[in-house]
Amino acid sequence: MEIKVVKKVLGVNDAIAEDIRKLLKQKNIFMFNMMSSPGAGKTLILQKSVAALKKDLRIGIIVGDICTTRDSERLAETGVPVVQINTEPFGGDCHLGANLISSALAELDLDKLDMVIVENVGNLVCPAEFEIGEDRKVVVLSLPEGEDKPLKYPLMFRVAHAAIVNKLDLEPHLDLDRKTFADNIRKIHPAITLFEMSAKTGQGFEPWIKWLKKEAKAKSGAGKN
Repeated sequence: MEIKVVKKVLGVNDAIAEDIRKLLKQKNIFMFNMMSSPGAGKTLILQKSVAALKKDLRIGIIVGDICTTRDSERLAETGVPVVQINTEPFGGDCHLGANLISSALAELDLDKLDMVIVENVGNLVCPAEFEIGEDRKVVVLSLPEGEDKPLKYPLMFRVAHAAIVNKLDLEPHLDLDRKTFADNIRKIHPAITLFEMSAKTGQGFEPWIKWLKKEAKAKSGAGKN
C-alpha cells in the first residue's frame, strides 16, 4: 500500500513537471534547479551569478526554504523578481515539488524572462527525487562538507547535470584532498560538468557564468554574448 501511495505522489508530481517543461519551452525560458545541503553557499553563488548575468539575461528567482525569507531578501537585492516558497505550511517538506513551482511561476511575468533560477530547500536527499520541470539540475558541495558526500548521497550527484565544489578559499585550513572531491563526484557521474570555485573570492567563477550563458542561449536564444 505504501509503495502504491509513493508511486502515485511521484506520478502526479511528474505530470505537473512535464506541464511546466512544456510551458517554459513555449516561453523559451531556461530554468535550472540549484540544490545542496544547508550552508554550502547556494545563495552567495546565486547573488554573484545574477549580478554577472542580469545585463544579458532577464532573470526571475524562486526560493525554497522551510522557514524565513532571509535568502529571498538577499537575492531581491540584485533587483530581479523573487518569489518565496516556505514549506512549513505544507508540513515542512525538505524539497520543492512541481506543484509549488507551478504556483510560483504564476507569480512571475514569464513573457519578460529568459531564465528562471530555483534555489531548492537545503538538503542532499529529497530535492533529487522530485522533477520540477527544470532544464538542468545543479548540485553545490562545499569543501568543509567532506569529500565523501557524493558517495553517501549518490542520487543527488547522479541526477545532476552540473556540480559546483565551493569554498576553495578554505582549502588551506582543511585537512582534505581536493582532488578526491572531483574523483568521487565522477565515480557517481562520469560525464557531469564540474566547476571548482570560491563564491567569496570569485576564484573559478567565470567558467560557471559562461556555462549558464551557453545553456540559456541554447534554450532561448537570449543573451548578447
